[in-house]
Amino acid sequence: MSDPVEKKLRATYQDVLDAPESKVAEIIAGELHLSPRPGAPHARVATVVGNVLSQFDGGSGGPGGWTFLDEPELHLGDDIVIPDLAGWREARMPIVPNDPFVMLAPDWICEVISESTEKRDRMQKMPIYAAAGVDHAWLVHPKYRTIEVFRRQADKWLVVASYDDGKPARIEPFDAIELDAARLWAKTPLPTRASDGSVYYEYEKRAL
Repeated sequence: MSDPVEKKLRATYQDVLDAPESKVAEIIAGELHLSPRPGAPHARVATVVGNVLSQFDGGSGGPGGWTFLDEPELHLGDDIVIPDLAGWREARMPIVPNDPFVMLAPDWICEVISESTEKRDRMQKMPIYAAAGVDHAWLVHPKYRTIEVFRRQADKWLVVASYDDGKPARIEPFDAIELDAARLWAKTPLPTRASDGSVYYEYEKRAL
């Protein structure tokens, strides 16, 4: 489970550099958070999301126009966060920076939700992305096989839609083509009952 690492002073980038390689290190509101590396189903879904969207990033015959990075280290003001995937329109980032981190806010982020990080992803990181100017966000939940789609309005998030593993759909901001959401869940465990999904279902009923 991800918990703030107790420190007397505000965390710094050196704390991120000193973190164990087995952990994902982020700084949110001055606190260092160490999370375990994603499990196999989580990693599988993140990989497939990237594969599905590859036609927007030089994939064969696709519409193009985007640059994607897996688990980029984003320095957004005083916060350091690592989404599972992030995308920049080529007009804004035609060449990736020659640095270990990126300071330019993405145009789109994707967080693959796990039980240990769901509350932080939703309640802490999503407001950071909105404040930084990220325009679009996906929260992908492998357990419930859903994609929640958000669009930024000012510094808040508008819930646009929620997709499951049904028919192919045009999902913004990649609605130039139909995407087959069912591909995301291939080769992953079947979903369990939703009785332990209180965080997800309570969150879905209100806007950010």
